[in-house]
Amino acid sequence: MQKLLLKLMMSGLAAAWTGAGAQPATTAPSVFDADLAKSVGADDYGMRKYVLVVLKTGPKPMPTGPARDEMFKGHFANIKRLAAEGKLALAGPFDGKDGWRGLFILAVSDLEEAQQLAATDPVISSGEMVAEYHKYYGSAALMLVNEGHAKVAKKSF
Repeated sequence: MQKLLLKLMMSGLAAAWTGAGAQPATTAPSVFDADLAKSVGADDYGMRKYVLVVLKTGPKPMPTGPARDEMFKGHFANIKRLAAEGKLALAGPFDGKDGWRGLFILAVSDLEEAQQLAATDPVISSGEMVAEYHKYYGSAALMLVNEGHAKVAKKSF
């Protein structure tokens, strides 16, 4: 117990012992940025509503070839469009295990709007993939991913 308390004290996380538990000696300065919070749709907790879309293998897989290549070209173009419109916070592929192909995290709060947006994607409209929708409450900072990604990507799809 003494070693644990010593480690806490040395790491700056120690607090005065009150008998009921430890309390922080000081509070970290706030870095809250009201303008940024508003721009990403954050609530008071820095969170917002999204819809998580899980893309799974659909009933009409397209054979390898030029038509499939065009479908995926359209898929990536649709992802870029939705991101540019501020409707897509995050997208990416899965490993394909159990038919799980990818995900979208859409910056919308209702399932109907998410379904309408997903329907604009060629992999969905062709039947190559089907979408499963789930309401999700997560960090509004996800809305900053696309801007950050553009700064770290050397190539684009």
